[in-house]
Order: sequence, then C-alpha cells, then structure tokens
Amino acid sequence: MHLADVAGAIRFLEANPGLTGAINLASPNPVDDRTFMETLRRVLGVPVGLPMHRWMLEPGAWLIRTETELVLKSRWVIPGRLQEARFSFEYPELEGALRQVVDSRPKNR
Repeated sequence: MHLADVAGAIRFLEANPGLTGAINLASPNPVDDRTFMETLRRVLGVPVGLPMHRWMLEPGAWLIRTETELVLKSRWVIPGRLQEARFSFEYPELEGALRQVVDSRPKNR
C-alpha cells in the first residue's frame, strides 16, 4: 500500500467516525512476492533478480533479533470495509505505486 493511500485512509477514517472496529489498511489489489519482485525489477530496470531462500534470510534475521518466519509468512489481506465505504485509492495497483516512489527519488548528480 502506497504511503499516500495510508495517509488518505487515516484521514478518511477520521472523517467517517461511523466506521468502527478493525479496518484493514491494505492495497485493494494484493500480489504475491514473485509478482512484487518482478514488478519492482521492471520499474527499477533490473533485468535479473536472485530468489531469496530461508537460509539467505537467517543471518539478517539473527542480526535484527527476529525469526525468519516473520519475514516469510504472509497474509492475503483485502481492505473490504474501506472499499465498502467507497474509499478511493490513489495508487490501487502495485506498478503505479512503485513508479511514483521511484520517480520521486532525489536524482544523484
């Protein structure tokens, strides 16, 4: 989920106090990790990427004192209540969100 949509959803929830309880802040179009990485490489212009395996994550997990399971486990979350309430996402698709982030980076000179 793009940061602009997170901020927009928070403002939307503040303006709609009738929406109570758990509200999922998530993209309306979730993707799996393979699709995420393919899209990220395309947006960055990186032709090849190495797959990450559990054994590759273990040293990093050890350094930050966490479990690899927290990195590897995922949930397919849909922002159903936000969509029902007609929240409008500025970046509903992954590629558009990533392109905006990449395009807004400061350029090295």
